[in-house]
Amino acid sequence: MHVVLWDTRKRDVSKDFAGGMGIGQYPDRGAVRDKIIRYFFRRDRRPVALLFAHLAAIFRRLGHGVEYAEDRIVPGADLYVFNPSLITLDLERGAIAEVLRANPAARVLVVGTVASVMPEAFADLGVTVVKGEAEQLLWKLDEVLARPGATVQLGVIEDLDALPFPDWSPFAPRRFRIGYDFWKFPTALIQQSRGCTLKCNYCPYLLLDGGNRLRNPEAVVDEIRHDIRHWGFRSFKFRDPLFGADRKNVFRLAELIARMPEKIQFSIETRIDLMRPEVLRVLKRVGLTSITVGIETPDDETLRRYHRAPIKEDRQAEFIRLCRAMGIRTVAGFLIGFPEDTERSIRSVLAYAKTVGPTFANFNVLTPYPGTEFFEQVKDQIADFDFSHYDVYTPVMKCRDLSIERVAELHAKCFRHYYFRWRYLRDNAHLLQPALGRLGIGRAKPVAPTADADGPHATPAGPKSGLEILDESRRLRADGPHSRSAKDLTERKPGE
Repeated sequence: MHVVLWDTRKRDVSKDFAGGMGIGQYPDRGAVRDKIIRYFFRRDRRPVALLFAHLAAIFRRLGHGVEYAEDRIVPGADLYVFNPSLITLDLERGAIAEVLRANPAARVLVVGTVASVMPEAFADLGVTVVKGEAEQLLWKLDEVLARPGATVQLGVIEDLDALPFPDWSPFAPRRFRIGYDFWKFPTALIQQSRGCTLKCNYCPYLLLDGGNRLRNPEAVVDEIRHDIRHWGFRSFKFRDPLFGADRKNVFRLAELIARMPEKIQFSIETRIDLMRPEVLRVLKRVGLTSITVGIETPDDETLRRYHRAPIKEDRQAEFIRLCRAMGIRTVAGFLIGFPEDTERSIRSVLAYAKTVGPTFANFNVLTPYPGTEFFEQVKDQIADFDFSHYDVYTPVMKCRDLSIERVAELHAKCFRHYYFRWRYLRDNAHLLQPALGRLGIGRAKPVAPTADADGPHATPAGPKSGLEILDESRRLRADGPHSRSAKDLTERKPGE
């Protein structure tokens, strides 16, 4: 069987983000500073969605030929697979219709988060919609193909290590780069875990699974070696929404990475609660270059209203300072456009971002994703149901005291005023250009040590050998958890 994985990069879409709903990029609003910001967004070529790389491996294991088609129709294939994002949904619908006009006998599968949440969007096309994790086609492809025009629920995969390693060969992987995380390329996507146990009601990562499933660290490192050997990857972006939920798993992963003959760079996404200094130290020594965290807003009341557990402001600031001193980039997500936002509250988000000072501050506009509790909660306040605008940089929802146009203006000001500052360049030069750091230019001052050598003010230690890293990892794993687990974070009382 000839299988075509159809894809698009139009509208600057990155399909692997926002829980598979996809995001866009900072828009060109015409001003010179906007054009500069947009340039740094667009210089990267982010990898194809990890789901497609898994499906390429799965179809080949089943004995089928696989072809990747980006914004083109391949005639004569037996099976076409679409993984739509929300912002390109209309483009994917149009491509499906064109495929079926050209090849009426072909079968079409629609997979991914949008398919799972919005199967009705494809009801008039006569396609098979796969809900749940589409990698289960490894075991259920014949069952799914036997149901043309149906919606098939596959659920989630319990044993993630049963999947074959992703196959990146159809996607020109040597072009992949994510410059805000790394300076060595090409870049691969990888996962140590899936699912998130937190309860933020606006978050699309919870749409398919609210649990947390871990991979075996040995399998993760075997995949890294496989990716290096076959495609020359030098950096790896972990796509876990909650990296580090299991502390011992993380230290075991660090041990195994330390044993690798190749030196890699990797980045993670997590909550600050899960990254104690001793964890950061070990990860940094084996290649951690960047951490993405969600700070959202300094208003704890707003966070609680939408079921997100707040983190104390001083802990967030200390975490960013420690990462800067250790040479770890931080990518902090901030949210504006909550229904109750005012001009003052949005300006306070910008002011707090400047105070905390991450390497990269990403100001997102709160987006009501279909399928989330938040979408149902604010449906009557949504002013724009054109999903092509749901790119996290375009306001689509009315605030009580602000027009959509004014939210867009304030959003642009957040970006411009954050990045075009001398202090920003001074504090982050050694992270933005590591060569400057090696020369001592712009390097942040070490954080002063305290009596607690592992506390948040501990000075990062110097380089260690692989054996020393292994010894430290083993000691920390044996000590047991010193920070709250992901389960603890969901069960804390208001105000904690």
